[in-house]
Amino acid sequence: MTCGCFGAKSIRNERHPSYVPSEIDGHLIDNVRNFSDKELRLATDNYNSSNKIGRGGFGTVYQGTLRDGRRVAVKTLSVGSRQGVREFLAEIKTLSNVKHSNLVELIGFCIQGPSRTLVYEYVENGNLDSALLGRRNTNIKLDWRKRSAICIGTAKGLAYLHEELAPHIVHRDIKASNVLLDKDFNPKIGDFGLAKLFPDDITHISTRIAGTTGYLAPEYALHGQLTKKADTYSFGVLVLEIISGNSSSRTNREESHKFLLEWAWQLHEEGKLLELVDPDMEEFPEKEVIRYMKVAFFCTQSAASRRPLMTQVVDMLSRDIKLNEKELTAPGFFIDAGESSRKKSHPISSISSTHVSITQVTPR
Repeated sequence: MTCGCFGAKSIRNERHPSYVPSEIDGHLIDNVRNFSDKELRLATDNYNSSNKIGRGGFGTVYQGTLRDGRRVAVKTLSVGSRQGVREFLAEIKTLSNVKHSNLVELIGFCIQGPSRTLVYEYVENGNLDSALLGRRNTNIKLDWRKRSAICIGTAKGLAYLHEELAPHIVHRDIKASNVLLDKDFNPKIGDFGLAKLFPDDITHISTRIAGTTGYLAPEYALHGQLTKKADTYSFGVLVLEIISGNSSSRTNREESHKFLLEWAWQLHEEGKLLELVDPDMEEFPEKEVIRYMKVAFFCTQSAASRRPLMTQVVDMLSRDIKLNEKELTAPGFFIDAGESSRKKSHPISSISSTHVSITQVTPR
């Protein structure tokens, strides 16, 4: 999903005719609201184009207001999208039992004829991609305090998914457009359409590769072997985006045309990490910002087993602690072959890692 769209009050557990258990794909869903198509059409003024706030991979998102005055974000699924139906069902089953301040809340859904719709809390400040890269919300200024809080809050949301829930959840699509910002710029992870449940007794899941180029862990992109550490890797890339104000898939302005992670590691080796910092961030604590960037390198290690757990990442970001940099090795990265072919001045293989051959990547 490439839109920022959710956030508001938690849904009340009051008795209501629409709050009835529903069976979806063989699973009983009894703790989110089953909306009628009529209710959602009224809320969005019949899906009026003026209420459109974004478009995702499988549909469109509208803002709306329910009869009780609550603002919501209504995500409609494109009719006929078979893949989208899978994402739709996955999102309901994943989010119906998930409650955390750093995760977007699923309020309800609607299945009526060919129509499939998800209803979320509404988030006032859109998504991080828009706020950070200035594509729409050019009036938003993200100082270091806000950026630091976004990093820590997103890490806490992932730690909850990975280590507190049972079964655990791997998001699979952590990126700036899937981090939503409420009125106080607190982050909420959204769009769980690609999420996978992850039981305790397995080390990895072999699955089809899904996600966004620039955020994909190399072992997952190569072999489809998914672990929680794939999310950790994506989070590390996200931290570098938050600090630099640059997209992970966009090259730097130098003649080398290095992608963000590759460029950041080069600056680290040259002792010039502060050159990566977004020039729009006029004042910031240099020591703390450098620590965050080094945490990002730990998260993007080539070998998945060398990446920290997200609870450890929260600790590394939250506390002024000395990092064991002797354990830090070069990151690994995946670049889409089609993308690299367009960068003729930067001939790079479809799978690459700085100083470390891809054969050395050993997924956990």
